[in-house]
Amino acid sequence: MLEIEYEFREKDLVHFNELRLSNDPEMQKKIRQNRLLVPGVMLVFGLFYYVYYVDMMTTAYITLLALGWGIASPFIMKIDLRRQFFDKYTDAEKKAMFGIHQLRIEPEHLVEKNPGGKHKTPWSEMLRVERHKEYIYIYIDIDAAIVIPRETIKNGDLKAFAKQAESMIDRLG
Repeated sequence: MLEIEYEFREKDLVHFNELRLSNDPEMQKKIRQNRLLVPGVMLVFGLFYYVYYVDMMTTAYITLLALGWGIASPFIMKIDLRRQFFDKYTDAEKKAMFGIHQLRIEPEHLVEKNPGGKHKTPWSEMLRVERHKEYIYIYIDIDAAIVIPRETIKNGDLKAFAKQAESMIDRLG
């Protein structure tokens, strides 16, 4: 039975949610629309001001504001999305989620021991294992995964664990 121990932090949760959003075409479309549509409308108003009132100063202010919005809006949206991630969870859920986690591979299920308690997830309910540069994700649903940050591994062989978990999902999933 392979076992690993690692620490799950707030930044790991943020990273997972941002990864999900970066792979969501609908959300990316909304971000692009916000980044281009609002400044585009502002520039049309600026052009109207210039043509109708011949007011170069107001047109320059509107143009600068539009460019500022186009540049700053993705960062503002990212900060707001991070706030929304954490607003989804109560303080008790956060306390149960963050901290030291232990995962153990057993023949019929994956045992997870964390600050919130002990959970057994059958291999048949898991979808896949994804390997990234800094993280391993064991997906238990389309939009939910066990996130294992490589840098916080305290005990165990993560590479062997991920390989064994993947083979168990393929075999029993």
